[in-house]
Amino acid sequence: MSSRASPQLLTLQRHLGSPQNSDMESGSSPLTTHVLDTTSGLPAGGLYLRLSQLKDLGQQWIELRKSHTDMDGRCPGLLKPGQLKPGTYKLSFDTEGYWKKRGQESFYPYVEVVFTVTNETQKFHVPLLLSPWSYTTYRGS
Repeated sequence: MSSRASPQLLTLQRHLGSPQNSDMESGSSPLTTHVLDTTSGLPAGGLYLRLSQLKDLGQQWIELRKSHTDMDGRCPGLLKPGQLKPGTYKLSFDTEGYWKKRGQESFYPYVEVVFTVTNETQKFHVPLLLSPWSYTTYRGS
């Protein structure tokens, strides 16, 4: 068997986040997300999102980063190593914009996933399974 991986295997490894993946940005980030479009069964590429942190004084959300998912539905490097601190964070996904680009009506104009970090030495993965009429999220690994 050849030591060179087939293009399909490389694509699958990249999509699944294989350790052989050369994109170290996602591997070193303490916070990642992955969005899957459950109507097509494909990654939700091009989905605009924002990361914010809740500040105690005045209970204000402070925007940390604006970004979008790549063609694999991932948003690597949301935070740099050492940038994640204990606190409450929010990932806001522009689902209305995503579905409009596809000519699809949707029920939820946006999805906000709010979560608490108590141990900044851990990594946090926040997957989102998305359809025009529902969504599901959980703490991934």
